[in-house]
Formats: sequence, C-alpha cells, structure tokens
Amino acid sequence: MLWLTWRQFRVQAAAVAALEAAFGVLLLITGLKLASLYHGSSFAACHHGCGQAAGDFLNQVASSGGYHRIYTLGAALVYLLPAVLGLFWGAPLIARELDSGTFRLAWNQTVTRERWLAVKLGVLGLASMAAAGVMSLLLGWWASPIDHAATSGSVAGFEDRFFPVVFGVRGIVPIGYAAFAFTLGVLAGLLIRRTIPAMAVTLAVVAAVQIAFPLAVRPHLISPVRQRTVVTAAAIRQINGNGPGNELTGIGLGNSDVPDGAWLISSRTTTASGSATLGAMPSACGPTMRDFSACATAIADKHLTVTVVYQPPNRYWPYQLIETAVYLAVTALLAWACFWFIRRRLS
Repeated sequence: MLWLTWRQFRVQAAAVAALEAAFGVLLLITGLKLASLYHGSSFAACHHGCGQAAGDFLNQVASSGGYHRIYTLGAALVYLLPAVLGLFWGAPLIARELDSGTFRLAWNQTVTRERWLAVKLGVLGLASMAAAGVMSLLLGWWASPIDHAATSGSVAGFEDRFFPVVFGVRGIVPIGYAAFAFTLGVLAGLLIRRTIPAMAVTLAVVAAVQIAFPLAVRPHLISPVRQRTVVTAAAIRQINGNGPGNELTGIGLGNSDVPDGAWLISSRTTTASGSATLGAMPSACGPTMRDFSACATAIADKHLTVTVVYQPPNRYWPYQLIETAVYLAVTALLAWACFWFIRRRLS
C-alpha cells in the first residue's frame, strides 16, 4: 500500500516539493540580504525605547529591494497551500475512485477498505502537514527581523505577529490548517462522490473557516487582560471627535501599560456611569484651539475611564499551540467520520 500510494501521488508531491524548493531559494537569497540590513541598522543594537529605531528599520525595508512583495507573496503562499492540498490531494482521494468506479477493484483486494483509507490518510495527511510546516518555517526565518521590529514600530504592510493575517502564516498553525483542509477534502469527496463538486465544497468551507476563526473564535481562546485607566490631563495624547455637534468619541493615552507586541483587542472610553456617550467636545477644544493643555484639562474634568482589552505578547505561543490543537482535534473527528462512512455507507 505504501508503494502504491507513492506511485499514485509522486507527481503531486514532486510539484509541491519543487514549489517549496524554488521559494526556499528565493527566501535564502533575499533573507541573507535582509539579515545584513537588519544587523547594519540602529535597531539591532537597541534594547530600550526602540520604537523610533524599529520604525526606521521597517521604513528602510519597505523602500528597498522588493522585500514587501516577497513578504506578501510568502504570506499568500502559506495561506493558500493548505487549501490547495485539500482541493487537489484531499477531495479527489475517494471521490475519484467513486466517480470512476475503480473503488470496486481497489477495495476488493487483500487490503481492506479501512486499511486502504488509513494508509492514504496517514501518508498524504502527514505529507500535507510537512509541506505546510516547511513553508511556514522558511517564511518565519526570512521574516524574523521584520517580526522583531514590528513589535516595537509600525509601518503599513508590516504588522505585528498577532495580526490575523500574520498569525496564520507563522509558527505551527499552518500545520493544523493543512491537516484540517486535507481531511475535510477527503470527507467531502466521500460524501459527495464527485470530484469537482467536492473540490468546490472544500474550497468554500476552508475559506470560510480561515475567515471566521480569527474573528469569532481566536479572541476567546484565552481570557484577555483588561486594563482600566482613569483619564488625567497629563496622560491625554490624542482627542477624537466627529458629528455635527462635534461629539467627543474617544481619547488616546500616553501612559498606557500595554506592552509592545501585545494584541490590542479593543479600547473603549466611558463616563463615570459607564456610558460610551461622552457628550459634546469642551469649548476649550474647539476648531480654534490653541492651548492643548486647557483642552486636556477640560476633558479630564469629565471623569472618563479608558478600558483597554489586550493579549500580552508572551501568550503568542500558547495561542499557537491551542489553535493548532483545535484544528487537529477537528481533523481527528473528520477522519473518524471518513472511516464511519466508508465502513457503514459504502458497504
């Protein structure tokens, strides 16, 4: 069975390996140049208060050598690879046998259908996970200087590692994505019994999950830290207002204890009674404001509170582990469903 599986999927495996090898060469060549740029910057020697140095380094990266395009291309490949494997490895695995009728020969030899499925799921599932893991490892090595700087400085296009798009292409979560997408494709092919419709369903479900999970599930995997700060005039750094009545909508504080690299989930300004309606902008903050301190004092007299909800940066790897475990648990359920259906419904 192992030899037969290799014979059947060696072309697809070679195509994925060639893609990863080509991309790996590109990352190696440009990654060495990026590392040299990093070590030559002032940020590499900075240890405290490095926001400005990090921003200067990221600006330098953004303006030289096409690094941003490689950064974007790598993220796109890591995101697309699990879906592609689910489409072209998972969905046709059983659907093609059922569609063509070859399952009557494949499942009536000395190898039982359960063993046939176990070998296919094991070999191709592990290959899918390895392919996604290698791609993520390569991109993580290449982008490590950018990731380090993004926790201290910010430039458009270079977000910190908790940013949803970045989080999904770093660490070990792509391995979970690949296992889930592949097994989902296998189950879709088993239930639908037609290759093209099974591929379409697999693509739709994988895309929906990759969009919905970061928005609806990930923020609730670990209880966040909530920080409440009473607004003082000295702490105010930013004032926001809009509307026809120039309503006060929010403020930004300069003495926040939110650490660099944290995942900021929300920031909410409320009155002493807990209302999010802050009232009209004080007259000292009008269009002709000349004294910011007077404006800040007038706002502080409103007795406002800023509540910041965030995840500390040291929870990055716990998040990676938990999310990967969730996807692997779902993968196990999908695999169990494959065995149940192939034994009960196709007997």
